[in-house]
Amino acid sequence: MCDSCGCGDPHKVSLDVQERILSVNDRAARHNREHFAAAGVLAVNLMGSPGAGKTAVLEATARQLAGRRRLGAIAGDLETDRDAQRLRAAGVPAAAITTGSACHLDAEMVHAALDRVAWRELDYLFVENVGNLVCPAVYDLGQAVNVVALSLTEGEDKPLKYPVMFRKADLVLLTKLDLLPHLDVQVEAVRDALARVMPDLALTPVSARSGAGVAEWIAWLEARRAGVVRGVAAHGHVHAHPHA
Repeated sequence: MCDSCGCGDPHKVSLDVQERILSVNDRAARHNREHFAAAGVLAVNLMGSPGAGKTAVLEATARQLAGRRRLGAIAGDLETDRDAQRLRAAGVPAAAITTGSACHLDAEMVHAALDRVAWRELDYLFVENVGNLVCPAVYDLGQAVNVVALSLTEGEDKPLKYPVMFRKADLVLLTKLDLLPHLDVQVEAVRDALARVMPDLALTPVSARSGAGVAEWIAWLEARRAGVVRGVAAHGHVHAHPHA
């Protein structure tokens, strides 16, 4: 699997090497975070399994915020730029990152991709991480918030089986809500599983197809963005030095 985090082979990456990799990543993440905060951009790390509906949620978000907020995206996948193409078609400037064998994005990948998105002009920058319920949670990208898309079709037990990602989530979007009548899944059972692993339970059921729950998701985003804007006002200026 991944050549950098060692998820495919516990003997492939020693603890010392992994700690050095993460320390380098954390420095890059701090750099990203400082610039996002100074520019008043809310950076959102959107994680979830392949097929959980991450891109569909961003398309629905773009429709809801059209003409009101400026959105941009960085879409990560092992191969192809199909998600970035979908987002551009929805009116969202988007850059693709293809990782090859890596099962996650890291802060330096995100930093390099910023040259392909006019991020300083945005209100929101969404980083659609590689589809995976494990590795993306380990790597700080410089984001302000972590959001996990969890599809109803994945079942009720995923937070208990993959707790690390949900422990680090600020919000879980329970996607594909329109399929609920056709599934043997209970929203309350998912909520109960999340309550066992999330320090502060935050769950919003949504359907990108019907639009259900999207307004609540937008309200959550706007509340976080308001905090970023207040921080810029208190700081008093925006850094604008170029990136090498």
